[in-house]
Amino acid sequence: MVAQLELSEAEIDRVFHALATSTRRDILRRTIEQEQSVSTLAADYDMSFAAVQKHVAVLEAASLIIKRAEGRERLVRANPEMIARARALLAQYEDQWRSRIARLDDLLAEEAANPEGA
Repeated sequence: MVAQLELSEAEIDRVFHALATSTRRDILRRTIEQEQSVSTLAADYDMSFAAVQKHVAVLEAASLIIKRAEGRERLVRANPEMIARARALLAQYEDQWRSRIARLDDLLAEEAANPEGA
C-alpha cells in the first residue's frame, strides 16, 4: 500500500487553520507524546471544557488527531500519517525557497566574477 503524501487544497486549508492557534498546537504536541482524554487536556487550559472540545474538533477535522470513545471518555491521539503529510508539504516549500536562494547566489557570484566594465 502506497501512502498518499499530496494534500488537497481543502486539506491544506484545514491543516493550516488547525495549526493557527497556540492552544491547538499545544494539544497536538501533548497528544503526540501520549494519548489523552479530552477531560485531561481541558484541565490544563484556562477555558471551558466546551472550548477545548471545539479545538479538538478543529484538529480532528484536519485529521491531525484521531478521537476514539472508550466508555464515557473520548481519547485523543495525534495522527502521525497526517503530520507526515503536512511535514512533506512544508519540506516542498522549503525546497522551493532553497532553490531560489541558490539561483540568487549563483547570479550574484556570476556578477562578482564578471563585473561590468571589466
